[in-house]
Amino acid sequence: MKASELREQSVEELKGRIDDLEEEAFNLRFQNTLGQLSNPMRMRDVRRDIARVRTLLQENEQGIRTLPGGVGAAGDASTSGGKATAKDE
Repeated sequence: MKASELREQSVEELKGRIDDLEEEAFNLRFQNTLGQLSNPMRMRDVRRDIARVRTLLQENEQGIRTLPGGVGAAGDASTSGGKATAKDE
């Protein structure tokens, strides 16, 4: 899947996508162990898709790029943990 297609999805959709991809990666590893894997290149594609999704989620979390349905770190700066200052209290 292309990164441009992934950027159009919300944060919740991407988290669900990671779960699906990790399950598919597990199944592919299992098939490979049993010698039943018909397309070994699919393992590489799934690993790379997982990396793409995780990268987009990390960018969103750090405020580098915002995704639909999610607030980046820039919007959470005052409430994002850390030491309390007189301004915060």
